[in-house]
Amino acid sequence: MPSTIVRSERDGPVAKRQKLNGVDARGALERESRIFTPFRTIGLVSSTPVPFTSIPLGKTSFQITTSVGRCLQTYDLKRGLNLVFLTRPQTPEDITATIAWKDRVFAAWGGSNLDGAQGLWVFKRGKEVARLDTPTDLAQPIKQILIFGTWIVGCCSTRIEIWKSTTYEHYTTLYPTAAQKGGNELTGGVTNMPTYLNKIFAGRKDGSVEIWNISSGKLIYTVLPPAANCGAITAMQPTPALSLLAIAYSEGALIIHDIRADKTIIELNAGLSNSKITSISFRSDDLGAGEDGRKPGVMATAGPESGDITFWDLNGGGRVMGVLRGAHNPPSNAGATVGGGVSKVEFLPGQPLIVTSGLDNSLKSWIFDETPYSPIPRILHSRSGHAAPVNRLLFLPSDSDGADAGGKWLLSAGKDRSLWGWSLRRDGQSTELSQGNIRKKAKKLGILAAPSLANEPSTTLDDLKAPETTCFAISLNRDGGMGANPGSGAMWQKGNAGNKKATDATLSGVTGWESVVTGHKEDKFARTWFWGRKKAGRWAFETGDGGYVRSVEISPCGTFAVVGSETGGIDMFNLQSGLHRQRYPSKLTPAQVRKLKIQQLQVAEGAIQLHSNTKKSFIAGLGKHTKAVTGLVVDSLNKHLISCSLDGRIKFWDFMTGNLVDELDWHPMASITGMRYHAPNDLIALTSDDLSIRVVDIETKRTIRELWGCQGAINDFCFSNDGRWIIAASSDCIIRVWDLPTGHLIDAIRMKTQCTALAFSGTGEFLATTCEGEVGVNIWNNKTLFTHVPTRHISENEIAEISGPTVSGEGGQGVIDGAFEDEKEDEEDSAPAPLIDQLSSDMMTLSLIPKARWQTLLHLDLIKQRNKPKEAPKVPEKAPFFLPSLEKPLPISATEQEMPADSIAERSRIMKMDRLASEGAFTVALRSGSESGDYTPFVNHLKTLSPSAADLEIRSLNPGTEVESDELVNFVSALTSRLTQKKDYELVQAWMTVFLRLHMDAVAHDDRLVNALREWRECQEKEGARLGDLVGFCGGVVGFLRSPRT
Repeated sequence: MPSTIVRSERDGPVAKRQKLNGVDARGALERESRIFTPFRTIGLVSSTPVPFTSIPLGKTSFQITTSVGRCLQTYDLKRGLNLVFLTRPQTPEDITATIAWKDRVFAAWGGSNLDGAQGLWVFKRGKEVARLDTPTDLAQPIKQILIFGTWIVGCCSTRIEIWKSTTYEHYTTLYPTAAQKGGNELTGGVTNMPTYLNKIFAGRKDGSVEIWNISSGKLIYTVLPPAANCGAITAMQPTPALSLLAIAYSEGALIIHDIRADKTIIELNAGLSNSKITSISFRSDDLGAGEDGRKPGVMATAGPESGDITFWDLNGGGRVMGVLRGAHNPPSNAGATVGGGVSKVEFLPGQPLIVTSGLDNSLKSWIFDETPYSPIPRILHSRSGHAAPVNRLLFLPSDSDGADAGGKWLLSAGKDRSLWGWSLRRDGQSTELSQGNIRKKAKKLGILAAPSLANEPSTTLDDLKAPETTCFAISLNRDGGMGANPGSGAMWQKGNAGNKKATDATLSGVTGWESVVTGHKEDKFARTWFWGRKKAGRWAFETGDGGYVRSVEISPCGTFAVVGSETGGIDMFNLQSGLHRQRYPSKLTPAQVRKLKIQQLQVAEGAIQLHSNTKKSFIAGLGKHTKAVTGLVVDSLNKHLISCSLDGRIKFWDFMTGNLVDELDWHPMASITGMRYHAPNDLIALTSDDLSIRVVDIETKRTIRELWGCQGAINDFCFSNDGRWIIAASSDCIIRVWDLPTGHLIDAIRMKTQCTALAFSGTGEFLATTCEGEVGVNIWNNKTLFTHVPTRHISENEIAEISGPTVSGEGGQGVIDGAFEDEKEDEEDSAPAPLIDQLSSDMMTLSLIPKARWQTLLHLDLIKQRNKPKEAPKVPEKAPFFLPSLEKPLPISATEQEMPADSIAERSRIMKMDRLASEGAFTVALRSGSESGDYTPFVNHLKTLSPSAADLEIRSLNPGTEVESDELVNFVSALTSRLTQKKDYELVQAWMTVFLRLHMDAVAHDDRLVNALREWRECQEKEGARLGDLVGFCGGVVGFLRSPRT
């Protein structure tokens, strides 16, 4: 049938097919980072407003597909919402609509920009199988897809596109009837109803519903709104009863309309005027309504202005059965970054299950209990992530037994007041650390028991969580795992003394205690967490001076937690008992206070000098920071606590006594904003407000590196796992990598938005980053695990701008891929290697000959003896009849016997001359060196010989009657000259050893040879003594530097 286009002004004739275009999704290749390559993005479940789509598999299993930007994720409900598919390739633009049909998933993308591309792709089991062509004049995003019968319907803002579902061929385009003030906008989308063949219903902004025959392309009927002030249609859904359609309006009205009679059957007040309904679903298992739940007629409604779901009993005119409060996070206030609201609610066909997705990046399934009957469902499965951008990242260290080694777990904190643990090996193991039963607490406080029928946003439900996390620290050495005893006390007990239960400490001493400490925004309590049990801990540590918590740290032993405040106070707590143990500086006793006052009076009178000029000394009880403590570090031996502050001072405290030991004062040059510690090399890196990173050796208290280059405030930074790199993210949207041994900037990545947090895994495999405004965590692979990366300094012009990782992992590179990749040599980094035989004439130099070659020469006789055959060779077995016997002479042998005598003589002469020439190269080079005094060509020739050939040549040395022809003397002179030049030291020793072993008898009868050996020995003793003195001096210097007394 030819395609039909219905114009808004009149019913026109059948138009020709429109010219279609295909979109090539392959983009241009971008520059790559030298060290990191994108791997994948984790933490995204339903991060976009695009509703999910579901499809039944059999009778009891369902697959649910959500959109996470440019990729689709499919979950299996029967497996507990486990992730089963990720679509590849990812779409060029964000996905705007999805629908699952049979074994395929359709995804519409793009169209948001006027000049942007768009398309409609088909996926099967995560792989792209087809692409539908779109009209060339289509400049609107497809916001809804509907498939029924043989039709595929795409709903845009003011037009409807139709395709054939069998051939994926574009059929026609429908245009709604024109209206004033944009009344023809399809705000309610499109739907179809059972038994209505080739009919679709389109909800308009002016409140009317248009009924179209998509086969003929004609407008059949228009259903007018029930009142003039109903507003735009926001949702439509057919009921299980035939010819009945549920229609929701933006002004709060919800009606059940009989399409066949054009009559409103039920009219409901859905709530406040500002609480619109965007999703409607009906229960189809004929249960749930009535007093006992045995009647059909249950409807669920939800909207983006609330995190609640309302359940209706449509029997007897309709009433509210119950409200599921806080099913998803409520929308935040203006200016907030936490997502909220319900994007879609759907009853699964024939099941007492309902699936919901929210703008809080979560997907949940709920089940209705029949006995005892409850009109409000309970949670069954849940998959979620951060509902707000992530602001802190940290890879878990390995614990004492290495159970969590391997960079498996990543800890993240977001602005949504949640703390998540992400598994990089299995996505299903990722979980949020529990903060208690929030819904139970809310029910006790009356938050979830409000009798109001209106859908008020439950804005206080999220307030029951801890405030936004700003800093955290972790040590797994005393973590009890899943068997840790949480004690009988309440969660997050506050107070430093008096109200802590001693039994909690006794029980946890057997099974382990908390291993994570967090600091929170505008809160004076630092909270503890059980990592093994993935739940909140027992203690809330209050700062000693009452200031807000600014930094936290846990000792390497896992027993003590240190908390720094915004007013400069530092306090230490015991994680097992929850008691306060120390203050920095330590609290003075009354006697110490009196002594301090006397010393201060004496200093004022000039009687004594409080501080010595030769060595720093600090009075106990003094030295508190005057501004916020921005970093805390406990060294590996629990000997010192290192703190830094905005006052520009780095203080070294005695960990046990709390006294100040040393101090570095950078004021007023810089205010220190952060500190990181690398335990294996005892280095700390500190960031300042002057946009620099300084590296300090805590043993010598000296600055060993200053790293510059950041053009904006440094948001986060960290050491690499081996301590060779420092990776920093700044507000100029660039991640920079410095090489500590050289001090060079060896890599930089320019991001589209600024990176707010980063972390490097303990195994060196991954770099985790998070960008501003994004709820996902990007994981990068470290290419240096399988390829060489030069340490050449790069300039700002060489910074690569690359796209970040994707959810599907497309465009990334794994370790296996990199291992088999051909290594490409960078022309800029490849420089000709200088051919320098010796750096200095005073430096003894070894050769480049492999060690095995000259060692084989020394033990050649032993090797030959070991390789000597132990028994005579055996006669080979008789060959099969079909193979010729080798016992008989071959025909070629007979040919050789018949060769003439002159040819044999000629061949023997040639072979003899060749043999003399090969044997004479060694002798000629040795004689030439004795005549010229330069034995370098001879030594170079001797280097090229194999151990067997060198042994043969040294054995063949002949003593001559004259000085020029005495090969023994010339050979010793050659070795002496090489020793004088301080070259090839190990080869000279090996050659002389073999020479003396072979020609010891000739030494006793040859005076010239004795004199040559005596000269060689004098040179050898001189060089040996010089080398011994140098080695002894270097050993003494190294021992002095390593001595703890120095």
